[in-house]
Amino acid sequence: MAVFRPFLKWAGGKRQLLPVLVGHVLRLGTFRAYHEPFVGGGALFFELRNLGLVADGARLSDVNGRLIEAYQGVADQVEPVIALLREHASRHSRDHYYAVRGANPASLAERAARLIYLNRTCFNGLYRENRQGGFNVPMGRYTNPTICDEPGLRTASDALRVARLSAGSFVGVLDQARAGDLVYFDPPYVPLSRTASFTAYAREGFSMADQERLAEVFGVLADRGVHVMLSNSRTDAVLSMYARFRIDVVQAARSVNSRADRRGCVDEVVVTSF
Repeated sequence: MAVFRPFLKWAGGKRQLLPVLVGHVLRLGTFRAYHEPFVGGGALFFELRNLGLVADGARLSDVNGRLIEAYQGVADQVEPVIALLREHASRHSRDHYYAVRGANPASLAERAARLIYLNRTCFNGLYRENRQGGFNVPMGRYTNPTICDEPGLRTASDALRVARLSAGSFVGVLDQARAGDLVYFDPPYVPLSRTASFTAYAREGFSMADQERLAEVFGVLADRGVHVMLSNSRTDAVLSMYARFRIDVVQAARSVNSRADRRGCVDEVVVTSF
């Protein structure tokens, strides 16, 4: 039986937190539709699909429209995407990377393959946009990057057949989630210091005002009977914003920093309304 797994290397992805997150979902038990408004690499969605906990009725969204196009391309046009990635792999070089980074292809399959190629070959799998909305992460230093994982892309495509994909703000979940649904929020984390912020995954960024609005949305959903779960950094602001809910502190490795001596484990939180 095929194993569903993310097809993107997403900085801040939740693979290492999966046992904790899945444990909370199992504690919850049954739920109706599943919503993930900051889909990123989709680690929890794919794991819930593996466990048979999301068989239908999933809504995956993100404010990053290019990311959603990559999901749509894999979901609906996986074979053309694979063919294009094979071509990228055969031509991979510094010159090719920067040519692709500066390109704006027309078709959905080309745009999806472009994002996957850049994601697989850029520095640390980061996604970062400048104020003009252009991807601006430099090329990474990889000896033999996996650019075209054909089996993984095909199984991801199968997994995504139960999902509705859309681009838009997390606030849209207020119009979509119903009592008994499960919503998982994985926003850009509140930075632990002024120099630790990686929130430019879209040109608009993600400010503290956005964090406060997210906490409001969390509370509104919970009061409506929606089951809500959120991960974030353990800061005084986060603890205060979610004080009326269950907060579990977990340790997670942070490895984005280019200097090995500045990596290590930090406290994060998982907030649940159930």
